[in-house]
Amino acid sequence: MKNDDHVHWMDQAFKDFEKDNDLSENPGFGKPLSKDLFKGDVYVQFEKTARAAGYLPEWVKIRKQIASEIETTDDFTKKKIDQLNAKVKKYNKCCPPPLQKPLFNINLIDKQLHNWL
Repeated sequence: MKNDDHVHWMDQAFKDFEKDNDLSENPGFGKPLSKDLFKGDVYVQFEKTARAAGYLPEWVKIRKQIASEIETTDDFTKKKIDQLNAKVKKYNKCCPPPLQKPLFNINLIDKQLHNWL
């Protein structure tokens, strides 16, 4: 049952964006969507389209930052592990639940590093 008085927040965000920006300058504006977009798994199609457009989800950016820091760090001090854990918490908040990672533990750091590289 749909309530017409209710406006979904994403719809409202798009309307606000549309009001302030000229969407006609976007490539593909006014062109029909490919029929392939509606075949198979919609999420897989979205990922493929987003990847082709160069979109990188925030959680992927954070994961790459963490991996890069791990690769360039020689000494995992408590301070460094605390910094990494702050990023892991941020990563876990925005990534899909099955991809969430445990926080680093100074006693298990050697075993945990391979999960990020």
